[in-house]
Amino acid sequence: MPDDYKDTLNLPKTSFPMKANLAKRELDMLKFWEDIDIYEKLMEKRRGAEPFILHDGPPYANGNIHIGTAFNKILKDMIPKYKWMRGYFAPYVPGWDTHGLPIELRTLKDEGLDKDSLHPIELRKKCMQYAERYIDVQRDEFKRLGVIGDWENPYITFKPEYEAIELEAFAEMVDHGYVYRGQKPIYWCTDCQTALAAAEIEYEDIYSPSIYVAYSLKASDFSFLKGKEAYAIIWTTTPWTLPASLAIAVHPDFDYVFASSGDKIFLLAKGLIEKVQQQTGIHFDSILHEIKGKELEGRKAVHPFYDDREILFVLGEYVSLDEGSGCVHTAPGHGVEDFETGVKYGLEIYNPVDDRGYFTPETPLVGGLSLDDGSKKLMGLLRERGRLLGEGKILHSYPHCWRCKKPVIFRATNQWFIAVSKFRDDSLKAISSVQWIPSWGQDRIANMVRDRSDWCISRQRIWGVPIPAFYCNDCGELILTSDRIRRVSEKVRQGGSDCWWRLEPEELLDDLAFCPKCKSKSLRKETDIFDVWFDSGTSHMAVLTTRPELKWPATMYLEGSDQHRGWFQTSLLTSVATRGRAPFEMVLTHGFIVDGEGRKMSKSLGNVVQPQEVIGKYGADILRLWVASTDYRNDIRISETILRNLVESYRRIRNTLRYILGNLSDFDPHKDSVPFEEMEEMDLWILSKLQGVISKVTKGFENFEFHVPTFTIHQLCVNELSAFYLDVNKDRLYVEASDSKLRRSCQTALWNIIKELTLMLSPILSFTSEEVWQYLRQIDNSLPESVFLEDWPVLDSNLYHESLEEKWDRILWLRGAVSRGLEIARNQDLIGQSLEACVNIKLDDETRKLKDLLSSYWWKEVFIVSDVQWVEDLPEAPVMHDDDETGVEVAIARAKGEKCPRCWMYAPEVSEIGLCNRCNQVLQQSR
Repeated sequence: MPDDYKDTLNLPKTSFPMKANLAKRELDMLKFWEDIDIYEKLMEKRRGAEPFILHDGPPYANGNIHIGTAFNKILKDMIPKYKWMRGYFAPYVPGWDTHGLPIELRTLKDEGLDKDSLHPIELRKKCMQYAERYIDVQRDEFKRLGVIGDWENPYITFKPEYEAIELEAFAEMVDHGYVYRGQKPIYWCTDCQTALAAAEIEYEDIYSPSIYVAYSLKASDFSFLKGKEAYAIIWTTTPWTLPASLAIAVHPDFDYVFASSGDKIFLLAKGLIEKVQQQTGIHFDSILHEIKGKELEGRKAVHPFYDDREILFVLGEYVSLDEGSGCVHTAPGHGVEDFETGVKYGLEIYNPVDDRGYFTPETPLVGGLSLDDGSKKLMGLLRERGRLLGEGKILHSYPHCWRCKKPVIFRATNQWFIAVSKFRDDSLKAISSVQWIPSWGQDRIANMVRDRSDWCISRQRIWGVPIPAFYCNDCGELILTSDRIRRVSEKVRQGGSDCWWRLEPEELLDDLAFCPKCKSKSLRKETDIFDVWFDSGTSHMAVLTTRPELKWPATMYLEGSDQHRGWFQTSLLTSVATRGRAPFEMVLTHGFIVDGEGRKMSKSLGNVVQPQEVIGKYGADILRLWVASTDYRNDIRISETILRNLVESYRRIRNTLRYILGNLSDFDPHKDSVPFEEMEEMDLWILSKLQGVISKVTKGFENFEFHVPTFTIHQLCVNELSAFYLDVNKDRLYVEASDSKLRRSCQTALWNIIKELTLMLSPILSFTSEEVWQYLRQIDNSLPESVFLEDWPVLDSNLYHESLEEKWDRILWLRGAVSRGLEIARNQDLIGQSLEACVNIKLDDETRKLKDLLSSYWWKEVFIVSDVQWVEDLPEAPVMHDDDETGVEVAIARAKGEKCPRCWMYAPEVSEIGLCNRCNQVLQQSR
């Protein structure tokens, strides 16, 4: 094409780059948001509006963020951004969980120190420094994701004001009688040497010993056994608990038998005879006697290696016929059900195991040995005595410590507890008043609360908030009163929880430093600290009630589905205990991150995806697109293949926006916009489709179904825009006079499309949307400073035309048939470009109805051809196409006439310089 004709076309012009280069360009957007203080501007714009408060579940400050943390934070970020733009006051205050075992152990390891050789104040100082370092690391990483929030004023659980509120919450629970100290079996990690809460337990499959042991029966309790060698068969996978065995539990309703084997008699459940024979190799000759389990209650056996210990038969509904013998060895000091049974029958809560996982020195036979070594010795002893009836291995799910990943034990120790049983019903009622997303979350957390035991809130460490209890040195009285707790809270508010280790009881309590029982002033302090789940579980009080921009209860909590037994539950319990209702109105949960094949991520598999690497390679917007493209209600997959596919989807969206920007380079929306009532029908059609997109996208965000907006916008870009509207309108955008109404009508539609699309994409593709928005502000400088300061698009019912969309559905139906014919013509080398074609359409019952829907000009535009003829009988042509999908018959030939060098259409008549009439007129008008 001669340069003078090229220069007469309205070709797209924009400096908006085709190559995103997000890894670098996103940094410019971050600086822009920081320079304009975007968070404060959002606060100013919406102050006084209806609040929407998403309360941030605090990540733990001990390392870089991982892909799961990134997913969670991006998901959270999309909601306030959407709510801001919808007109809500949606402040987002990020937080950090900073106390607890992982930081304490990591600090000791990094410093090469031992807990007992370091003064608590010095250790706590080092722990705080460690936490502060990773708060800064994670804050930068979260901001790099494009998350907008009050990063300069986060809540941090080691802050004195936070700790003080936590203690006040504890005081309220004491007032209600919900706090007690008692001996109970709790999860105990021998490696970390501390108690663990249920939320700190992970289950992994391991192999454990599976042994059958003979407990001799007391003949005096079974008259028919006199003079006979008789045993009860018990089964266990924890041989180390046998020294603490005090009872045998049987199910009251099961049938039990005394079965003979040679000269011995064995007691076991009737329903497990076959399994026991298979597992032990014992053959039972005959059944001598049957008895119901409840008839065994109160009778006695003898311990297999402590001959002087009588073992009581007790009843337990938890005994099953799934495994074992139906006779369950019971150690009240080493299991929840065992403990509850022991309390019921008045048994000693005996625990011969110390903090390190060693038998206490006074334990007969195994004193001073580790549990492993002790188990080996006991197994040898059982063999020697003929009491080991069978042994093997069993693969089963077993609790492990969340930090060190090692198996834990159940161990009865003196701990502090919240009596959940006292307000369980209120908690279940509170659960039913909350909106759970997905809905199955309600049953999940309700079942967990219904079945849970009392909450063990004490930990035997240094780095945390102290449990503010005292002991009288003279009379031994335990002192825990709400007024004393509040007095300590005042001291903590002034100087932080270090004061517990720095000050003496009389300095902490002032005039309350005395024993209420004996009036002695000689007191000592409790050494336990609070479970970190109590720290974070009181955040709704420490944050929502103290910051003026927030409100209690929160509108939403959002975390992974593991938090039904973690933060959701502990927050619920502390709230119900102190305020009688849930601290949240709705709770949204998401699944876990897995690789492309659905496998859990692990270093050994080499399938771990690091968010920092993804951002460095592709940019944070690709991570954000990944988050928004998934159905978070299930486990979420990520892999290099998935990311590459997302990059392609992103490229299509970006190129669509870039193309539209290029065609608006000479458009001023204030001067050049065509009134809607005067716009061309095709433009009104695409604006009607846009209204449908606005409706669907908005509904998706309202329902927190973020994959719906992502899919809907992508489909619009790929299908209605790129594949049709933008393609067919190149002719009028490029060729028509720059200020013609025909062209301005299309530009008016494009302006509305790109503005609304950019706004709808902004919670998802935040960086790209801001980048586009700044180009839109060059076109219209009256637009707000940032995309996030604009209002969300509102569906314009005047632009939605159902009948118009139905009409254009029929037009596009016919276009599909013609396009398939043109493709055949290309494949046969009849034409190169579609403008070289003349399309003949046979009139039949269907096509006759369509012919007059558009003028000849618009049919040529729709098909992107130089000529369209509607005929009763198709002429002979190189391509005769009978379309299978529609039944439409078309004949395609080369267009007659000369090719216009400016618009490339073929015309029967051209000017002296070879231009078609339209192009000739456009050039004359422009002179």
